[in-house]
Amino acid sequence: MIQHTLNVSVWDAARMRLRFVFDEVDRVVVAFSGGKDSGVLLNLTLGLASELNALDRVDVFHLDYEAQYTATTDFVDNTFASLPHGVGRYRCCVPVKCPTCTSMFETFWRPWEESKRDLWVRPLPADHVGVEAFDFITPEMSDYEFQESFALWHRKATGAKSTCVLVGIRAQESLDRWRTIMSERNINKYRGKPWTTRVSDGVYNAYPIYDWSTEDIWTANARNGWAYNDLYNLMHYAGLPLHAMRVASPFHNAAKASLGLYRALDPHVWGRMVSRVNGVNFTAIYGDTKAMGWRQISKPDHMTWKQYAMFLLDTLPQETADGFRQKLATSIKFWREKGGCLGEDAIEDLRRAGITFDAGGGTNYRTQKTPVRMEYADDVDSKDFRLIPTWKRLCVCILKNDHVGKYMGFSLNKAEMERRQAALEKYRSL
Repeated sequence: MIQHTLNVSVWDAARMRLRFVFDEVDRVVVAFSGGKDSGVLLNLTLGLASELNALDRVDVFHLDYEAQYTATTDFVDNTFASLPHGVGRYRCCVPVKCPTCTSMFETFWRPWEESKRDLWVRPLPADHVGVEAFDFITPEMSDYEFQESFALWHRKATGAKSTCVLVGIRAQESLDRWRTIMSERNINKYRGKPWTTRVSDGVYNAYPIYDWSTEDIWTANARNGWAYNDLYNLMHYAGLPLHAMRVASPFHNAAKASLGLYRALDPHVWGRMVSRVNGVNFTAIYGDTKAMGWRQISKPDHMTWKQYAMFLLDTLPQETADGFRQKLATSIKFWREKGGCLGEDAIEDLRRAGITFDAGGGTNYRTQKTPVRMEYADDVDSKDFRLIPTWKRLCVCILKNDHVGKYMGFSLNKAEMERRQAALEKYRSL
C-alpha cells in the first residue's frame, strides 16, 4: 500500500474533502460518538456548512449506549443543545444487540432494553429518538447493522437523492482502520476518492480526517476554542498517555482493558454498571491481564495448547462453546482446503518451527503474499502470530471472550451477513 504526501495541511485537506461532499450530495450526516475525533469532525462540518449556507442539509447522528461516562453524556447533551438552527438531530436510544467481552455467558447486551428498565445506568434523554421511529429494527439487529441501516432509512425519510455519512475515524488509531479507509481492495469508492466507501445506491461513508494525528485533533480544539469531552481531562489527571485516551462502549473488546477506570473516574456510574452486564467487575480487575488473554498467556505444563483449548471449551456454557467450536471447524477447513495468505517472514517462521505446509497456487485475494495451506499448529513463535492458525491463538480468543472470533481473523458470519444484506436490499431501490 502506497502512502501519499499532500502539499497541504490536514486542516485544508479536510475542508477540501468536506467541500467536495457538500458539492456532491444532498444530505450530510455527521456520526457523532462524543469522542474527540467525531467532535472535531462535527465542528469542521458545521463551520463549513455555515459558510456555504447549508446548515439545513446537515444532520447529527448519535447512537446512545446508555452505559457511558457522565462526562460523555454531559458533552453530548451540551452539543445537541447548541446545534445551530436547521441542523437535524438524531440521538438514537434503541435496544439493539451490542457485543460484550466481559462474560462467557452473554455475547451481547441491549442498551435501553425495556424489560431491564430498573437496571438502566441512567434515564432516557429527553431529546432521544426511540425504537418506535425505525421500521427496520429487528430483535437480532446489532449496533453495527443499525448504523448501516440508519443511513438507508435516513435517505428515505428525508427524500434525499444522495446521502453521505461523515465518520471521524483516523488511520493512526489502528491498522484495521487504515485498511478500512485506504485498502486497495476497496473498489466501492465515490468517484475514486480513497477516503470514501459506497454503502448502497446513493449512500456513502466518508472519512475526511483520516490522515489527522492525535496532536492535530487537540491543536484544532485549542486554536478554535472548541468544546470537547471533559473525560479527556479526567483521563489526563488519571495518568493516561495522550494516545491511550479513547471513548468507546465500555463492554466492547477494545475497551475492556481500561474498564477499571470507571471505578476511579465515575464511581456513581460504575455502581450501576456492575449490575447492568454480567462479568463487568471481573473484567475491570483482570481485563488487562493474562487471565483474559491480554498479555503473554501461559498453560498448564502437562498440556499442549490443543489440550488446553479443549479444556477451556469444556468449561464454557454450552451455547458459548458451540459458537467457538463452529468457528474453529470453519477455520480448520479454510486453512486445510483454501489456505490463508502469509508473508515471507511468517512462512520462514513456519519452516523454522518444523511445521508442514503447502505454499503457492492461485488466490482470489489481491495481495503479494503467498497462499499457505496447513493444519492447525500447537504454537509458532512469530511476530505474525495473529495470522497463523494455532491452538494457542484459539486459547487467546476464548480467554478474551472474543465471541465473534476477531482475534482468529473472523468477520461477520453467514447469518450476520444475511441480516445485513436484507437491510440493504430493503432500502436499495428507495
